[in-house]
Amino acid sequence: MTLPPPLLEVADLIVHFPVRHGLLRRRVGTVRAVDGVSFTLGRGETLALVGESGCGKSTTGLALVGLVRPTAGSARLDGASVAVRGGARRALARRMGIVFQDPFSSLNPRQRIEAILRAPLDIHGVGRPRERGAAVAALMARVGLRPDQGRAFPHQFSGGQRQRVGIARALALRPDLVILDEPVSALDVSVQAQILNLLADLQRDFGLAYLMISHDLGVVEHVAHRVAVMYLGRIVELAGRADLFAAPRHPYSELLLAAAPLPDPRRRRRLAPAEGEVASAAAVPAGCAFHPRCPLATARCREGAPPPLAPRADGRLLACHHR
Repeated sequence: MTLPPPLLEVADLIVHFPVRHGLLRRRVGTVRAVDGVSFTLGRGETLALVGESGCGKSTTGLALVGLVRPTAGSARLDGASVAVRGGARRALARRMGIVFQDPFSSLNPRQRIEAILRAPLDIHGVGRPRERGAAVAALMARVGLRPDQGRAFPHQFSGGQRQRVGIARALALRPDLVILDEPVSALDVSVQAQILNLLADLQRDFGLAYLMISHDLGVVEHVAHRVAVMYLGRIVELAGRADLFAAPRHPYSELLLAAAPLPDPRRRRRLAPAEGEVASAAAVPAGCAFHPRCPLATARCREGAPPPLAPRADGRLLACHHR
């Protein structure tokens, strides 16, 4: 059986930021935030990007929606490059939405909710102007808000309600792909469950593809279909959710899961948490970037190019010389 083509294809995505210093702002270094990331995402699928803070997860998502300009590489949505400009980019932007981590700072505090939700419709000329008020009311109802709340300002809402507004805004143009950048990390645990259930319902009803960026492995285990583990700008392991959580293969994946808390006090981790600190993205170690913290590191890991992300017999992708 022939598999359908992926909705999103990312190949060797690179995002580097210059480090400048002095009165003349001379370039003295480079922050390698994303350093050659490749993956695919299917329709109706949730792919989670996980890793420690500073690994490049959020920068990857921002580059895909055009909020950060990539240095190199490509990303294609249904075969069309997301790096195009002008009218083609505008049309493509309608097919991608983003939900930000902080549901308060991502909303304009001076605008009423109805204006925030109507803005994408006005900018892209969706429907007739007199019909857009009804569209906004339908959006609010779909995410669990009352349409009469549209006259309120963001500060009049709870954190969970504000995140519902953010989700409604991301859905306003009926996208195919939604980037979820830590969508529940700023919320109480009880509210997290409500938002995750809402996202699952929307994915089922509209066939949405989610790229979920998260450091919360409990959330990822609950919602993701596949998981990509990132370390210092590169994916080191990509596997199905069940496979990764049952038997991680990359040493960093093992240590990342070992550091996650267990809800059952009777259970104990088999591995010790990772030792040492993550290196700076402005001074990435040679060879495998994880080698200063890796218990399996050898001279081969410390020299030359990083190990490539290659397929293994069990179907996962792995970047390790020793596994």
